[in-house]
Amino acid sequence: MKFKFSHIADCHIGGWRDPRMKELSVEAFDFAITKSIEDKVDFVLIAGDLFNSAIPGIDAIKSVVSSLNKLKQNNIPCYFIAGSHDFSPNGKTFLDVIEEAELGVNVYKPSQKDSKMRLKFTVDKKTGVKIAGILGRKGQLDSEDYDALDYTSLEKEDGFKIFMFHTSITEMKPKELEMMQSSSVSVLPIGCDYYAGGHVHIVERYNSDKYKNVIYPGPLFPNSFSEFQKLKKGGFYIVNVDEEITLDRIDINLKPVIVFEFNADNMSVERLNNEMKQRVKKGTFADAIVLLRVYGTVSSGKISDINFNETINSIYGKDAYFVMRNTSKLFVEDMETKNIDSDSSDEIERDLIVENQGQIKNSFKNEAQAIMKIMNAASSEKLEGEKVYDYESRILSQIDQAIEKNKEKEPKGESFGHSNKLKKTKGEK
Repeated sequence: MKFKFSHIADCHIGGWRDPRMKELSVEAFDFAITKSIEDKVDFVLIAGDLFNSAIPGIDAIKSVVSSLNKLKQNNIPCYFIAGSHDFSPNGKTFLDVIEEAELGVNVYKPSQKDSKMRLKFTVDKKTGVKIAGILGRKGQLDSEDYDALDYTSLEKEDGFKIFMFHTSITEMKPKELEMMQSSSVSVLPIGCDYYAGGHVHIVERYNSDKYKNVIYPGPLFPNSFSEFQKLKKGGFYIVNVDEEITLDRIDINLKPVIVFEFNADNMSVERLNNEMKQRVKKGTFADAIVLLRVYGTVSSGKISDINFNETINSIYGKDAYFVMRNTSKLFVEDMETKNIDSDSSDEIERDLIVENQGQIKNSFKNEAQAIMKIMNAASSEKLEGEKVYDYESRILSQIDQAIEKNKEKEPKGESFGHSNKLKKTKGEK
């Protein structure tokens, strides 16, 4: 067999609020599609989070449809799964419209047999490659799908097999993401030739005795300050299959990225302001994405007196494309309160939970992880047509499961589960 395909993930079209950055994420997606066509790939995989929400804005839809239509015109199939952002608990997602318009095929095709979930392979007509996958859900709730999965039917299938997933794999997580909920690589079926991953915004390849070519291609376009700082750019893989599998990394460099850092340790606010002013004067920022990061402990003055707006305006005055600011590690001496300027609400929640864990006695194996799982369960949306009683019962059940899975063996007489008094009976107000 000799063929090649593109592996794309985490496009998050529509995710950026600023119009300039929104435009770049669209440009990155179109670049990936155009490059795939130029390299004459046999098919394209999108491993979740094509959009940043289940029901994206009209501009995001138009741009994606336009790019996918180029694939269709060149007879290149596109196979996808929903990610934790694409997925909606009520089942309504624009990915269904893409499939209905024959611009792509959703390879998550579950059916129920003997209380097990069976997945049907989608066969690529040109190459004969067999593709299946499991969608991603917020809070790692897709672990329920893996728990119910019939592995035997997947593993005994012959031929070249690709499994698509959108979940965090423990063995592949970097240290900075150690608090992220994850599952062992063993949740993936054994015996596939390629595992097309998404969800974790890292570029990583994993191989072991049982699993070969478990791949995270990273985001197609960075989605936060920290991602720009770490990755500088987005990208994807073109995978060549001949006698062996080789990966060709395609970087997407749309704009230069300049990291502009200031260590405020032992500086007065006045001195910091002067330092920023002088360095901006000497700097060159034309058409660049500029990451303004100020960290450390200011010796005197107020955070509110730091001339951030003046600095940012000066950088724009030197023709920067876009400026982002991060002060999450900036403090004032003898001040206990921390400025929180994280890249997302999820990161803020995680930081606060980790910072405040251990203050109340409990029997959790990992308190921070348990709390995050409980919060994710509690924030689950009501399904369309679901009765209030059924919705509340489902949420309570998920919370109970989260608690039970994260408990140490508890002493007699103690319980962190829900009291029966909290549970309603049908018809009770």
